[in-house]
Amino acid sequence: MRKLKNNELGRISVEEFKQSSKTPITVILDNIRSLNNVGSVFRTSDAFLIDKIYLCGITATPPNKEIHKTALGATESVNWEYAEDTVSLVKELQAKGIRVLSIEQAENSTMLNAFQPEPNQHYAVVFGNEVKGVQQEVVSLSDNCIEIPQHGTKHSLNISVSCGVVLWDLFTKVS
Repeated sequence: MRKLKNNELGRISVEEFKQSSKTPITVILDNIRSLNNVGSVFRTSDAFLIDKIYLCGITATPPNKEIHKTALGATESVNWEYAEDTVSLVKELQAKGIRVLSIEQAENSTMLNAFQPEPNQHYAVVFGNEVKGVQQEVVSLSDNCIEIPQHGTKHSLNISVSCGVVLWDLFTKVS
């Protein structure tokens, strides 16, 4: 076994990415403080052909060299938009028929491994602030809360790790 070289990976161009069929998932970043986390979410979203990212509240936006450090160019491929208020955005997306899933530990949440997306349904997944999580008002408006099963002492994952786990799981279920 040998590692593949970059030219063997079958990477598509930014233009090919923009023209490709997207996974029916939108990512919402609700007041993310860390620019490295924002960049990581862009990179993960590129990997799974995510439709769009919304950067809300205090979440920084490209162009930004700290975001670029971890995004590695994914800010050029993944469609994104800034929205000042996450609550208003959630209501707007729901009015368009998009189901909103807050990724949060909450009463009556559905464990990620048990969640089964409906066919032909577009979902928006909300990832919250590194300290406070998803705003309660957003959790209350959500169509469901999805929880990542955790069995250790912390019951806490970095937002970029949570994003990777959730997007991979949903990607495999909707593809």
